[in-house]
Amino acid sequence: MNTFDLSHKVDIAWCPGCGNFGILSALKMALDELGIDPKKTVLSSGIGQAAKTPQYIKAHYFNGLHGRSLPVAEGIKVSHPDLTVIADSGDGDMYGEGGNHFLHAIRRNSDITTLVHNNMIYGLTKGQASPTTPKGLVTPIQKGGVWQEPFNPIAVAIAQGISFVARANIGNLQHTKEMIQQAVLHKGFALVDIFQPCVVFNKVNTYAWYKEHTYTLDETYDASDRLEAMKVAWDEEKFALGVIYKNPRNPMTFEEAVGIYAEDKQPLFQRYYKKESLEKLVQRFS
Repeated sequence: MNTFDLSHKVDIAWCPGCGNFGILSALKMALDELGIDPKKTVLSSGIGQAAKTPQYIKAHYFNGLHGRSLPVAEGIKVSHPDLTVIADSGDGDMYGEGGNHFLHAIRRNSDITTLVHNNMIYGLTKGQASPTTPKGLVTPIQKGGVWQEPFNPIAVAIAQGISFVARANIGNLQHTKEMIQQAVLHKGFALVDIFQPCVVFNKVNTYAWYKEHTYTLDETYDASDRLEAMKVAWDEEKFALGVIYKNPRNPMTFEEAVGIYAEDKQPLFQRYYKKESLEKLVQRFS
């Protein structure tokens, strides 16, 4: 029995051929195969086409403000640490509006999974450049072509000492599913940057382009080597797919650092009430 309901029974507000459909399928398959309880799963997102994803999956979800999926996800996790918490948004929402949250979420190392639908464009607002748009790409707003260098989320994540970072291409559904599964099972902050085409507003970075400009890391690659991982991250002629860096130090999660553990199986507010009376609680925070 498919606990995450793999069929699409509702109208989905994406263009035919959009890579978001594949990411939705990969996410459902990943969670279903892992046997994760939908009632114990929460997805958070901001604003954008990718941010609609949680609306189409049988689990709890919270659609927040633009760029604010990560603080919501962190709050949910610290409040109820036995939940599987996934922040799911696009490259503009996560790396643009949410860029500051992205940096500090890596530093805190909450035990959450972050999925970024990276189509290198703002799709919801009709095709202006996003942080990851390639230099030179002409858009309806950047009519002379984008002049900035694109944001490199993998390199930034490794520089911040991220616990786990991987990249996938939705043109390979099976591999994308596997990367999501590894991220969900990982203890600590896990990022999966997923290449996906915007078939309407980005005519350059297509399914064929991603296939031609990516390769999959083989079994000889050492994901624990931070310097090697940084070299791989900076190669933008041919983008590496797979687990690019996995921190061998296994850093403490934010929840562990503040004394909150999943095995407690109680929301944060219940544990406070159990240990202290309401009067002491009021006095403590007055």
